[in-house]
Amino acid sequence: MADFKTASQTMMILLRFSRRLWVRVALMALLSVVAAVSALFLEEFIPKDLRARFQPDTVMPILTILASGMLAVSTFSLNVMVSAHNAAAAQATPRAHRILLADTTTQSVLATFIGAFVYALTSIILLRAGLDGGGSSVTVLIFTVAVVVLVILALLRWIDHLSDLGSMDATLRMTEAEARASLQLTRRAPALRASPLTAETLIPTEATPIPSPRSGYLQFIDVAHMHEAIKKSEARIYIHTAPGQFLLTGQPVAYATGLTEKQGKAMQNSLTIGQHRTFEQDATYGLLVLSEIASRALSPGINDPGTAIDVIARQERLLWNWAGAEEAKGDPKFPRIFVPELSRNEMIQSAFSSTARDGADTIEVTCRLLHALRVLQDAPDPALAKAAARMSETARQYAEEALTLKSEKETMRQAHNAPRLG
Repeated sequence: MADFKTASQTMMILLRFSRRLWVRVALMALLSVVAAVSALFLEEFIPKDLRARFQPDTVMPILTILASGMLAVSTFSLNVMVSAHNAAAAQATPRAHRILLADTTTQSVLATFIGAFVYALTSIILLRAGLDGGGSSVTVLIFTVAVVVLVILALLRWIDHLSDLGSMDATLRMTEAEARASLQLTRRAPALRASPLTAETLIPTEATPIPSPRSGYLQFIDVAHMHEAIKKSEARIYIHTAPGQFLLTGQPVAYATGLTEKQGKAMQNSLTIGQHRTFEQDATYGLLVLSEIASRALSPGINDPGTAIDVIARQERLLWNWAGAEEAKGDPKFPRIFVPELSRNEMIQSAFSSTARDGADTIEVTCRLLHALRVLQDAPDPALAKAAARMSETARQYAEEALTLKSEKETMRQAHNAPRLG
């Protein structure tokens, strides 16, 4: 994920665009057409004896095999990808499907297969139509050998990737990576490099609301664009809605003082609102997706407490590393814009609340959760430590109600009351 310290909406849109499957496929297909057509213009650089030796009939069988083979391989690979993604969505969480779609390895391999098919098909058409000028067969053969090498490398990469495509381990690994990137942003760019909006921040009574232009989740706040729009005025922007919150059309997203009507429109245009939560600036979304995977694993239909325990360990590691990471210091880059600080309580709630509820009747899950929360109570971030202590008590209360055996309750209480490590 890119560094969004001062990222604009344009950068965010380009990044999302580049992670779509069809984009790489289209680029490879375009390059393949360029390669096939360019062969026609390289004829004059080929020695006459080579042109006489290699005729269209020499390269045509290779192109035919490549075209038919890549069509079959591309179709098969797409079927495998769809099946793997559906299995991951059913086994983990539907939110994981969008993460898997952005897998660059899958995109590159499929782009290579389809690009090779388009190249072979284009070359066959040019040769059959007699547009080769009688001497481009050598160039076509050189390009074809290069394409075959790329296809072989892609096949080897695809075989290795298929070993865990759509598996729980791969899904957890990719989700954890997305969550880590979002959390790291809040350390590199606290409050998006704006002034933190805290409980002590006084919003002037004369401040006017900035309404949401549409309904949906607040995905991205282009603070740099906001600053550019108000830098020649004395306006101040107080954004009280954090990325990831759901908005309705006309609902206030922020309050502002000293804005003109044009600047007010610019503030609305600086907000990206969509149908789904995303990872760019929503630091708690990755934690929530991981917790959904744990809850799905604890459902009666799956009954996989091992996955829930694995998720707890990943959440513990993410939060501990986040608390120990050094926060960027210095004055805010956008001092007249106020953005909410990351809520430590929301982080803990997103990570562990559903697991505490859904795993309360499973002693091994409860004990592992209480252990993780006990460790996080010694985290370097005091607010996070307090939130972990509150969640530990909530998990204990859930377990007291759900566990039936006295021995299990006693084990749970010992885990809850165990001495802290710090």
